[in-house]
Amino acid sequence: MPEPIRNFREVFRDAFQMQDRIAALLRDAPQTIPSLAFALQASTVEVMPWLMAMWRYGLVTPTGKADAEGYYLYKLSA
Repeated sequence: MPEPIRNFREVFRDAFQMQDRIAALLRDAPQTIPSLAFALQASTVEVMPWLMAMWRYGLVTPTGKADAEGYYLYKLSA
């Protein structure tokens, strides 16, 4: 079943709040996009731009190699 996609404006509006929640989750352990989406009760389609913005500004980094499904584990940058 495809994930529901919210309006882009709603997703963008939530970005800063969700980035704080993502950082809190990554303090515990590195996680993949699907695991973050599950913990945040959001779709992977929404989590991707939030996490990629954090990566772009050096807040998170991928660790190791991608898993069997092609997802990297992300951790907070030092």
